[in-house]
Amino acid sequence: MLHPIKNEEQYEIALARVYALMQATLTDDSPEADELEVLSILLKDYENKHYPIPKPEPLEAIKFRLEQMNMSEADLSDILGYRSRKSEILSGKRKLNLAMIRKLVDRLQIPADILIKAY
Repeated sequence: MLHPIKNEEQYEIALARVYALMQATLTDDSPEADELEVLSILLKDYENKHYPIPKPEPLEAIKFRLEQMNMSEADLSDILGYRSRKSEILSGKRKLNLAMIRKLVDRLQIPADILIKAY
């Protein structure tokens, strides 16, 4: 019977079961597939509570997203509109303003809550 994961021992048992289910060939409508889905949700909930991943700093997020999208810092200049602004922003000398944040959200698909963090 499935139940909430409340401690590390239950977490490890659930991980082992998920691993075993993932090794099997499951059909979408099987009880094992449903079990895998529910266990995955329970594991995610436990991990979010006990192993939270902090949100990245704004500058780290911009650099990471540029790399992911195979874009250069010159492309960032095109997005922001000024070549000198790009350097100032990436060096931390200038803070992002609202217009820049909107452009970055639109073009790089970085969530606004990450870009508005203090840095």
